[in-house]
Amino acid sequence: MRRTDDRLLPVLLICAQALVWPGAPLLRGTVPTAADLLVAALVAGPVTAALALRRSRPVITLIVVAAACAVGAGPLPTGAMAVLGTAGVALALFTVATERDTFTTVLSVVALALWQLLQNITLNGLSDNNGLDLVLTALLYVTACGAGLFVRWSARARQTAELRLNRAESERHRLPAAERRRMERELHDVSAHHLTAVVVTAGAALGLRERRPELAAEALEFATETGREVTRALGAVRAPAPSREELPSPEERLRSLVAGFRRLNQPVDLELDPLPDGAVADAAYGIVREALTNVARHAPGAHTTVICRYGDTRTDIVVTSAAPPSGTPAHGAGLGGGRGQGFLRSRARETGGTLTTGPTAEGGWEVRAVLPGRTATPAEPVVPRNYRVAQVIAAIGLCVQPLLPVLIIRTETTSSGSHVSAGVLFALLAAAQAVALLWLGRARVIAQGALLVLALLWPVAMQVGNYTGPVLLPPTLSMIATSVALAAFKGREELRDQPPRTCAYRLPQAPTPVFSIAATAAHTTALTTAVLHRGTTIPTWAVILLATAGVSLVIATAHWIGSLRAQRNKTAQDAQTQRLATWTEDAVRDAWAERRRIAAGLETTVLARTADMITAARAGRLDETATRAREALAAMRALLDEVRVHDDGTTTPALRPQPTVQALDLLAHQARATGRDVEIRLTDRVPDRLPTEVDLAAYHVAETLLATGDDDPAVLELDVDDSTLTITATGVPRAADPAVRDRLTARIAPLGGTLTAGRPPGTVQLRLPLAASDDEERER
Repeated sequence: MRRTDDRLLPVLLICAQALVWPGAPLLRGTVPTAADLLVAALVAGPVTAALALRRSRPVITLIVVAAACAVGAGPLPTGAMAVLGTAGVALALFTVATERDTFTTVLSVVALALWQLLQNITLNGLSDNNGLDLVLTALLYVTACGAGLFVRWSARARQTAELRLNRAESERHRLPAAERRRMERELHDVSAHHLTAVVVTAGAALGLRERRPELAAEALEFATETGREVTRALGAVRAPAPSREELPSPEERLRSLVAGFRRLNQPVDLELDPLPDGAVADAAYGIVREALTNVARHAPGAHTTVICRYGDTRTDIVVTSAAPPSGTPAHGAGLGGGRGQGFLRSRARETGGTLTTGPTAEGGWEVRAVLPGRTATPAEPVVPRNYRVAQVIAAIGLCVQPLLPVLIIRTETTSSGSHVSAGVLFALLAAAQAVALLWLGRARVIAQGALLVLALLWPVAMQVGNYTGPVLLPPTLSMIATSVALAAFKGREELRDQPPRTCAYRLPQAPTPVFSIAATAAHTTALTTAVLHRGTTIPTWAVILLATAGVSLVIATAHWIGSLRAQRNKTAQDAQTQRLATWTEDAVRDAWAERRRIAAGLETTVLARTADMITAARAGRLDETATRAREALAAMRALLDEVRVHDDGTTTPALRPQPTVQALDLLAHQARATGRDVEIRLTDRVPDRLPTEVDLAAYHVAETLLATGDDDPAVLELDVDDSTLTITATGVPRAADPAVRDRLTARIAPLGGTLTAGRPPGTVQLRLPLAASDDEERER
C-alpha cells in the first residue's frame, strides 16, 4: 500500500501539469513546438521517478526535483513547470520533514530558498517587479515544511503512546507472576541457607554430644541467631521496603560483583554506563552474575568482557567469554542444576526484554540481553558531528554556486532600478514572523508582541515598495502567522493536563483573550490602512467595519481550530491515562493478592515453627530445636511447592485484598515498567503498622498521584511526625489539576486530612492524622 501511495501522487502531479501545459495552450489553439515538448518530457520523467522514490531518498529527491524544474523553466514557456516546480518541490520538502530529522529539514528549506533567490538574481538581477511570487513560494515551502514536521511529531507521539501502553499491558500480566517468582527465589534462599544450616548444625551437635558436649551450646546459640535472621528475612519477603536509599547504586553492585570474580583469578573487563535503580538494574545484575558464574564453572581463566549500555529505548547487556586456556580443568562443571539458562531468560522477560545465548566464532560463549531503556519515547538516531558539518558544507556549496542558472538562456529585459521591491520587503516580514513563531514556546510575550508589530509593518512595506497588486493579499498573508500562534496557544490553555515547562525564570504570560483582542486591533488597523491608502469609494466607517468583521472571523476560526485540536488531544490523553491507571490498579492488586496469599502461609506455618525453634533454643532443648528446625524447613518446602503449583497455571482468586502502604514497591515497579522513573521513600519514623483507614488511604493517594499521566521523574516520601502521616510528592505537576485535587480530597477528607499543592510547582503535600478510632483499637 505504501508503494502505491508513493506512486499515486507523482502521477497526479504529472497529470495536473499536463492539463496546465500543454493542455491549456492546446485548448486556446496554440500548439507547442516539438523542442518544448521534448524538454518538458525530459524534465517530467526524472521528476516523476524521483518523487516515486521520495521516502527512501528524500533529500536527493528534493535536489533532483528542484534542479530539474529550474532547468526546464528557462527554455519553456511560462507555466510549463508551474505544477511540478511548486507542488512537486513542496511534496519533496514535505517528505524530507516527515522522514528526516529537524536539522536536515530546516537546512533543506533554507538552502532551497537561498538557491532559488540566487538563481533569480543571476537570471533577472534585482527586478522592479513586486516579487510577490517570491513571498508566495516561500510561504508554500514553509507550509510544507511545517506540515511535515507536524506529521512526524504526531506519528512520534502516537508511537510513544502505543509503546507505553504496550509496556503497561504486558506488565499488567507479568507483575503478579514476577512477584510470585521473587518470593519463591527469596524463600528458596532462606530455606537453602538458614534453615538447612540450623538442621545440619543441630544434627551434628546431637551426634557428637557425648564426645563434644561444647558443640551443643554453640548449636543452640547458632539456632537462636539464625532463627532471628530467618524472621527478619521472611519479614522482608512479606513487605519489601520501597525505599532504595540504603542500597548501593547499580554501578557499585556491578563493579563489586566483577571485583569478586577477579579475586577468583577470572580476568574480566567491564564497560558500564550509569544505570538507574529499578527492575532493569536488578535484571542486569542478575544476568551478569549468572553469566560470570557459568564462565567460572565451565571456562575458568577465560578472558571475559561485560558491556552494559543504557540508552533511551533499550539497555544492552553483553557478556562475552573467550575460549578457556588449554589444560585448565573445569572443577565446577558439574555443580550447576541446569536451571541457569531458564533463570536468565526469566529475568529478561520480567522486565520486558529478551535474552539470547550461544557460542562465538572464536570458541567462547556469549550472553546478550536487550532490556527496556530509560523512557518509552523512541529516540531519533544519533547523527555524527562530521555528518552535520558535511550537510552544512553541501548546502553552502549549492547556495553560493548556482551553476544551473548560468546554462539557461533567457532574453528577458532586466531593470536597472535601485529601489527595493515590495516582494523583498514582504519576504523579510514573512521571515521575521516565522522566527517569532519559533520563539513562542520560550518567550511567549515577546513573540506575540513581535507578531503584532510586524502585522502593522505590512502596509508600510506596500507603500515603500510601490505595491500595485491585490490590496487584500498582503494583509491576509500577514494574518497567517498570528492565526497559527492563536490556534497553538488556545489549544494549550484548554488542555489543562499539559502544564508549562518548569524553568528558573519565566516572563509573565498574557492570556489568549488579551492577545486575541490586540491581534484583532492590529490586523484591522493594517487592513484599513492598506485599503484607504490605495483609495476606495467605500466610506471609511464601512471599511473599518468590514475589516473588523473579516479579521474577527479569521481570529474566531483560529480559536475554533485550536479548541478542536485541544479537545482531540485531551480525549486521547485522558483515554491513555485511564487505561494506564486501570492496568496499574489490576496489576498491583493481583500481585498484592499473591503476596498476601504467600505471606499468610508464612505466618501460619514457617514463622510459627521458626518462633518455636527460637524458644526451644533459648530453653536449651537441643533435640526439640532440631525437630522444630526440620518442621520449619518442611513447611517452607511445602509452601514453595504450593507457590510452584500456582505458578503453573492457577489463577488469582477473584476476591482480592485492598493494597496498603506495603504494596508501594509494586506500584513503583509498575510505574517504572511504563518508562517513568519513580522513587518511594519511607523514613524510619513510619511504623510497620498504620491504622487501617490511614494505611488504605495512603496507598490510594500514592496511586492517584502516579496515575495523573505525568512523564517527569517522581518522588513520593512518607514520614510521620506528631501522630501525622505526611505524604510529599514531587514531579507531579498535573496533580494541581482540579479533577485530581478533587479525587485526592475525597480520599483524605473523611480522615480529617489536608492537602497543599503548588509550592513549589509540581509538589503536593498531604497530611493524614494517625489517631485511630475506639472501635478500631478494640478490634486490634
